[in-house]
Amino acid sequence: MKVKINNKVSIITPVYNCEKYIKETIESVQSQSYTDWELLLVDDMSTDNSANIIKEYMQKDNRIKYYKLSKNSGAAVARNFALQKSDGRFIAYLDADDLWKKEKLEKQIDFMLANNYAFTCTDYEKITEEGKSLNKIVKIPKKVNYNMFLHNTIIQTVGVMIDTDITGKEILIMPNIRRRQDAATWCQLLKVGYDCYEVPENLSYYRVVNNSLSSNKFKAIKGTWYLYRKIEKLSLFKSCCCFVGYTLNACRKRIYLGKKKKEI
Repeated sequence: MKVKINNKVSIITPVYNCEKYIKETIESVQSQSYTDWELLLVDDMSTDNSANIIKEYMQKDNRIKYYKLSKNSGAAVARNFALQKSDGRFIAYLDADDLWKKEKLEKQIDFMLANNYAFTCTDYEKITEEGKSLNKIVKIPKKVNYNMFLHNTIIQTVGVMIDTDITGKEILIMPNIRRRQDAATWCQLLKVGYDCYEVPENLSYYRVVNNSLSSNKFKAIKGTWYLYRKIEKLSLFKSCCCFVGYTLNACRKRIYLGKKKKEI
């Protein structure tokens, strides 16, 4: 008897007041050339029309699943809830305002299977709130290990995929912190030897939203320092060394080319 191989992708998307972007995000998943996926959208007590928009799509596509938390709990809790509900071999992350190119899943899975990689991240392009290119493509190093990541937290959630047949799911449970919970999770993987490999192609779009947690520079700095000292428990000296590298690389990621912005 031939055993069916499970190469399903479980896409984890926390949702909080994203009515402005959620249609485009869902449609970027539906347009994927790779079709064996489930999209788990976890509503963190949105107060806008996000839930109704999602439910409209869910009624027409049974691969889309909607859940609502009983109280506002943050992205880590939402992602962990989705992880618990997931049944795919591969876990991918897509925030409710980000986008993928049509070949993202297909090319990333092919790359991982061909090389037996557990943890990968695509290159990605930054776009404005309106969906216009900021002419900034962020390239991931060919291989990122734990020490490298501490100095350059370049792994971006929108490009990440993990093969749980290799890693298991328990290692993907995110620490319950409001900021940098994704970076803390990548540290969990990297520390035990699952290096992150670059899928050497720009397949993802990261939307820079003015009022998002990640766009608040002071909060991002504070969250990174907390990651070093409280989560990773680095010494003060090593934290300072890593922070210098983080700051320099963060500046590089924010240098944009002076070209006319184009719509995606």
